[in-house]
Amino acid sequence: LVSEQHNRAMANTKIRVVFFDFMGTCLDWHSGAIKVLPQSIAESERSKLALEWRQDYFDANAAYVAANEPPEDIDITLRKTLDALLEKYPEYKHLFDDRIKDQCVIAWHSMPAWPEVRPAIEQLKAAGYEVFVFANGTTRLQLDLCKSSGLRFNMLFSSELLGVYKPAPKSYRKTLELVKVKPEESVMVAAHAYDVRGGKEAGMKTVYIHRWTDDIEEDMEVVKEENDSFLEDMTSLAEVIGRL
Repeated sequence: LVSEQHNRAMANTKIRVVFFDFMGTCLDWHSGAIKVLPQSIAESERSKLALEWRQDYFDANAAYVAANEPPEDIDITLRKTLDALLEKYPEYKHLFDDRIKDQCVIAWHSMPAWPEVRPAIEQLKAAGYEVFVFANGTTRLQLDLCKSSGLRFNMLFSSELLGVYKPAPKSYRKTLELVKVKPEESVMVAAHAYDVRGGKEAGMKTVYIHRWTDDIEEDMEVVKEENDSFLEDMTSLAEVIGRL
């Protein structure tokens, strides 16, 4: 019955493809990050460090976009931001030698999916939608994350492959051109306000997925008003997209 409802919805909509941001949106990066940080640090402090490291990574990417610079390998950006973060926490710095730092960075290549994501993606595919990863990072990172999460997509679009970061307008235009769909035939699904704002500017429909691990500096009341839908998880995503 659910499948029939989704297929009927698909027949009544212009939407053909769904683009997903990956880390945070589909993947629970926080669980993986706190596991690899030195366990002698209290869990609450590891959580704080992980959240700050993630925000610093976002800020670094934003600086690259503002400077119109080409994408940097995410492993390099993560290492740079980790080094800078530890300078602010001298009480923990001595716990991180080069080996530990390398382990912390490589951990980002192996993160689990949020529990409801895989069923949601399978429902979308069963309803006839094409599903794509459209995310900053490298192709190798995305391939590794598909293995660790068990998620399957029609194609993976990385900033490395596209030669430009989101949310630069060129990244959305180029991705849409590659899959040969009009903006209004697509949906951008993300747990980051900058992702969906860029999608909206490009003419795409947008669905914001609220994750406690991401957008910690955003006003969620504002974000709710900016998007076609605001969800606490992906459980009803196929149904919501079928109504767009």
